[in-house]
Amino acid sequence: MQIKIKKLYEDAKLPSYSHPGDVGMDMYAMADTELKPGERKILFTGFVLEFPEGYAAIVKDKSGLPKNFGLHTMGGVFDAGYRGEYNVNMMNLGQETYKISKGDKIAQIVFLPVIIAELKEVDELNSSSRGEGRFGSTGK
Repeated sequence: MQIKIKKLYEDAKLPSYSHPGDVGMDMYAMADTELKPGERKILFTGFVLEFPEGYAAIVKDKSGLPKNFGLHTMGGVFDAGYRGEYNVNMMNLGQETYKISKGDKIAQIVFLPVIIAELKEVDELNSSSRGEGRFGSTGK
């Protein structure tokens, strides 16, 4: 699938796959910043995208950042019609300040096909084996 991409700044680093067969493209920070413990910031990437309806761009964690430093992306669903600068909403759940340098890998972007749902309001739903079971309803 081809996706159109436009740099907003000459020095922006475009997303890229690290290895053949990867599904997530690395995203890179546009600026130096710090994230203190408990702090959340929007980190910009310097590019915009265009891709077909029926797909979504999902921003996810780089596996090493949460494992090693407690950094976590918050949200990150971009619709096909969005034409603004892509960004990463990142939070530091760790115990130490984390320094991000311009050009550092901060997240990954995955493109997925999606189904656009049509909601139908009803008076009753069919029963299921789970029913209204919530968190922990299946035991340990």
